[in-house]
Amino acid sequence: MENNKNGFFKEQYVIDDIKVGDTWRIFKILSEFVEGFENLAKIEPAVSVFGSARIKEDHLDYKKARVLGGLLAKNGITVLTGGGPGIMEAANRGATEAGGQSVGLNIELPFEQKPNPYAKKTITFNYFFVRKVMLVKYAKAFVIFPGGFGTMDEFFEAVTLIQTKKILPFPLILVDKKYWGGLLDWVNDQMLKNNFIKDSDLDYIKVMEEPEEIVEHIKAFMKL
Repeated sequence: MENNKNGFFKEQYVIDDIKVGDTWRIFKILSEFVEGFENLAKIEPAVSVFGSARIKEDHLDYKKARVLGGLLAKNGITVLTGGGPGIMEAANRGATEAGGQSVGLNIELPFEQKPNPYAKKTITFNYFFVRKVMLVKYAKAFVIFPGGFGTMDEFFEAVTLIQTKKILPFPLILVDKKYWGGLLDWVNDQMLKNNFIKDSDLDYIKVMEEPEEIVEHIKAFMKL
């Protein structure tokens, strides 16, 4: 491969140099979309639950997510998660223990992410963006527990999709005011005050603490 004067490979900048292997990858991506659509077509109504994969069973957030999963299941709502450990495991576990639909959309990663045993239905994806489409497409609400970069990514992408009217608005529920408070203060002090967003962009973001109030809010939105 030829280097340019900046030391970068020229091939990176020439669209015509896409390799045959790269073009065939399109079909693998397409197959993941098809598999996701076929397997998830009948799970609605569903709520996607996000949060740290690193917390353990004795953590308060794990316990809350487990209760939440059970309450959602008892109200006929499918629990949809990223399929991994931590918060995802807890929500799937609660739903399964309550006899409800418990679905995990796992992602192949070199560390940390292994399918949890409590999802009754597990689909494994290679591509983050395909998985993210599924977590949004079939959700009537997002419940977002404290977490890291992946959790933040899901939260901000959902807000962006609602803001740009790419999806219909639905509740975005952040769990734990202490954890999210600083971020929301920054959003108001910086984004809002500098007119980078509007007041209305934040209308669907709620901060709640207890599983019971979260489920009641979701039920009211769904008119269950």
